[in-house]
Amino acid sequence: MKIIEAKVIVTCPGRNFVTLKIITDQGLYGIGDATLNGRELSVVSYLEDHVIPCLIGRDASRIEDIWQYLYRGCYWRRGPVTMSAISAVDTALWDIKAKAANMPLYQLLGGASREGVMVYGHANGNDIEETKEEVSKYIELGYKAIRAQTGIPGLPSTYGVSKDKMYYEPADGALPTENVWSTEKYLDHTPKLFEALRNEFGFEHHLLHDVHHRLTPIEAARLGKSLEPYRLFWMEDCVAADNQESLRRVREHTVTPLAIGEIFNTVWDCKTLIEQELIDYIRTTVVHAGGISHLKQIAGFAALHHVKMGCHGATDLSPVCMGASLNFNLWVPNFGVQEYMRHTEETDAVFPHAYSFKDGYLHPGDKPGHGVEIDEALAAKYPYKRAFLPVNRKEDGTMWNW
Repeated sequence: MKIIEAKVIVTCPGRNFVTLKIITDQGLYGIGDATLNGRELSVVSYLEDHVIPCLIGRDASRIEDIWQYLYRGCYWRRGPVTMSAISAVDTALWDIKAKAANMPLYQLLGGASREGVMVYGHANGNDIEETKEEVSKYIELGYKAIRAQTGIPGLPSTYGVSKDKMYYEPADGALPTENVWSTEKYLDHTPKLFEALRNEFGFEHHLLHDVHHRLTPIEAARLGKSLEPYRLFWMEDCVAADNQESLRRVREHTVTPLAIGEIFNTVWDCKTLIEQELIDYIRTTVVHAGGISHLKQIAGFAALHHVKMGCHGATDLSPVCMGASLNFNLWVPNFGVQEYMRHTEETDAVFPHAYSFKDGYLHPGDKPGHGVEIDEALAAKYPYKRAFLPVNRKEDGTMWNW
């Protein structure tokens, strides 16, 4: 089964997505997500100029060999652009292989390990009362796990708080907007949110929170300890883990579960964190961590150390990534939870999919492949629009982590 054509499709039905379509001489094709938020065209160039010419004529069934060829063969390994491109190829090839076998991808991986994939939604408000209202809405929708974020008094904007509550999109400008941050105000206010939520809703539902890399290790340890009475499912991205040892200080001081890794690209980015059991959930995702093939390696390594999968699932990951991730999560033994930010109606129309939500769980469906397609004619009606993620400064003007 030879690859005879591969093409990149860029579309912007409310936000930018990059999709790779690989076509074989047997008429089968597969698609993979290659979206890298705010740097989409870098991946487009990498695919069109450097990857696609190397794919033509190759056997589409040799997924592992092609993965190794693209990873080891380029010499310049890793990094978000390279790994997003490899991920797209890998996902598309798994899609083809499952279609050739006439079975959903999760069956090809080894079959379902559970009946559905528990997902969490995003509840946010400008203040605690508004966040409580949003949490209530997610409970009414049937969610069993909910991420909660709130505005911080004295700050004009806060990460995770959006005008559109269901379709949060942080890439909001043709040039980066600037947010203002205060660690002190955040640390004082955030525990009050979770105290209010537990007082209102009790402990029946899982609550999660995203720090978004904004604390030092000792600050994160303080926050984790202050949140212990409210039994969070996890505290996410509490520090920037460029130095993986940073999580050790946090781990030493709190039993609040730790999750990290949505910007990691390979198992090497999380090797220390996993093997020394400094985290509880690894957030790597199909589109940025080498596709299904490499995510399997990360999951297997994590399972040895009691670390569960908690794949990233924001709106900048297309439904193609979500479909692949759901197939993976339905199979993977050490599953924790899947982030689920709903896409807009325009996006869902461009990417018709088989997955469905019910009572707090997603199921990928039973269509052959990963269950997601792309309407190329409709996609062409939404041309690319440059959009940047914001940047972040402390109140004194110092650049900080967004």
